[in-house]
Amino acid sequence: MTRNGLLKPVALIAALMGTIALNGCSESNSLTLRIGAGHPAGPSVYATQMRDYFVPEVTRRVEAETDYTINFVEGYGGSIAQVAEVLEAVQNGILDIGAYCVCFEPAKLFLHNFSYYVPFGPQDSVQAMKIARIVYEKHPWLTDQLTDLYDQQLLAINGWDNYHLGTTDPWDSIDDLRGVKIGGAGPNLPWLEYAGVVPVQSALPDGYLAMQTGVYDGWLMFPSAYYSYKFHEPAPHYTLIGFGAMGGAVIMTMNTESLQRLPEEVQRIILEVSQDFEKVSAQALEAGQLGGLENLRNTGAIIRELPENVRVDWGNSLTDFPNEMAQDANERNMPGSEIIRSYIEEVEKSGYQWPVNYVID
Repeated sequence: MTRNGLLKPVALIAALMGTIALNGCSESNSLTLRIGAGHPAGPSVYATQMRDYFVPEVTRRVEAETDYTINFVEGYGGSIAQVAEVLEAVQNGILDIGAYCVCFEPAKLFLHNFSYYVPFGPQDSVQAMKIARIVYEKHPWLTDQLTDLYDQQLLAINGWDNYHLGTTDPWDSIDDLRGVKIGGAGPNLPWLEYAGVVPVQSALPDGYLAMQTGVYDGWLMFPSAYYSYKFHEPAPHYTLIGFGAMGGAVIMTMNTESLQRLPEEVQRIILEVSQDFEKVSAQALEAGQLGGLENLRNTGAIIRELPENVRVDWGNSLTDFPNEMAQDANERNMPGSEIIRSYIEEVEKSGYQWPVNYVID
């Protein structure tokens, strides 16, 4: 169901089709699963890899290794569920498999946003994904919460590449940003407090028009999407700040009942391909980051690097932010201090050096 409790017609039809197909898998060798994401395939790396790697690879392996065939009903770009509806769509069975940014579930998946709570982390997407995977493996609470509360199993984690700041107008000093309206995903908006901007919660599909019409004056966004969504057209000034790549900020899950209904050999293939999808997507994410920067330069975007001393000052202004989020999670009866401290430690073990010293109580 959507947030207003009404099922979209296309989602209702897809749900009925999928339910019939799954319920009939004992009598038929043909299986149908619904898969989707709120972001569109093409501009969004994770959705693109769902379409171009996960779906065809599962289809190929099921046909090659079992007596079954599998058909995916694909719904990207919000055609079945919008960016803030996918968790519920998977939970309710509207989608059998869905992927979504945990940033759009600030209450339900508060602690899954752990990478957002520690800014200026690893700049490399592959490294950030590896670290996030370690945190998930060390703290099964994260996966158990998805199963116990939201009836879905974690298939894979994904994320975003390195966050920088794009603006419609040039700026030379932090003072120039005061009062400027900047769009973002929610958990990253506190990063902007140091600059005194006016943070606005929004989503990628809304960005172009919002900046074109002056609703926002800029966007906190990573290179792959900044170029793919053509944000450089209304906002050509792109400043490399390096808030960090967000490993684990996107997750792909499957409705628990939908998974259990499948033949065991098909379940195995889905879980195995999910592991490969995670690795392939991490590499695609980093390639998207490098390619996005190059494409931005080639299309006339004005790119500059933030002076290191300003970046350090910006980081120092957020020294207490990770601990504040850890304590907030603790108050929600979540293991906030444990998981956020673990993330910081795993980043340090990787050899990456934080620009500031974060301490978790």
